[in-house]
Amino acid sequence: MGKGLVAILLVVAVSVGAAFVAGCESEGQTDALIGSAAGAGIGAIIGNQSGKAGQGALIGGAVGGGTGYIIGSEKDKKKTQAEVDSLRQEMNTVTVNITNSNGSVSTVPLKKQGVGYVGPRGEYYNHLPTPEELKPIYGF
Repeated sequence: MGKGLVAILLVVAVSVGAAFVAGCESEGQTDALIGSAAGAGIGAIIGNQSGKAGQGALIGGAVGGGTGYIIGSEKDKKKTQAEVDSLRQEMNTVTVNITNSNGSVSTVPLKKQGVGYVGPRGEYYNHLPTPEELKPIYGF
């Protein structure tokens, strides 16, 4: 193994390590960094066989970085959509607290549906039910 290849592999190893230590703001950035480092390493190894380790490392780094970014961006989109869905569900949920006969509190989550609310057992209320209305069903 030539000195040039050893140096390139060392840079790749340090880059990958830095990605895990420093972190990136998004999956796209993290995967681009890892893809670039891995691509540069693979490109250097393949390029070394033809005497063009530097050129192979550049091409491999570019291809790996682009591919890593595309894959990471798709992960970011899925994560963002899941966060939006969760927030939307949270905004459409109201919790009513029922004080039980022993002083404990039962919480009843109600989901907003149209102009009314749906209880955990699927029952529909055309208004926001009071704790007194829910106590016979969910309290004691």
